[in-house]
Amino acid sequence: MKLSHMHCNVKHAQSPISEAELATLLASLPGWEIQGQSVVKDFEFIDFFETMAFVNALAWIAHQEEHHPDLSVHYNRVKVAWSTHDAGQLTLNDLICAAKCETLRTEN
Repeated sequence: MKLSHMHCNVKHAQSPISEAELATLLASLPGWEIQGQSVVKDFEFIDFFETMAFVNALAWIAHQEEHHPDLSVHYNRVKVAWSTHDAGQLTLNDLICAAKCETLRTEN
């Protein structure tokens, strides 16, 4: 099943993802990279309105999935970082949300 079609759950949040599985799944997320204990990507937009539309849509997704990113929002760019702080490292939930974020960006 595609990551973007999956949903976050507590079971995923309690199980850190293995290095091998992380490498495989990360290959399906273009532009996403590991920084510390987060999976991160910078998104660029043409103006502030488009930036905020993306942020608001992402907030809705995060609310639905009950998994929330760290965001750095600027006039025409957003840095999105997903991590599962309670697990102490990346989990499947982080990659699911990165995939949903990626789909949101590619569908607009």
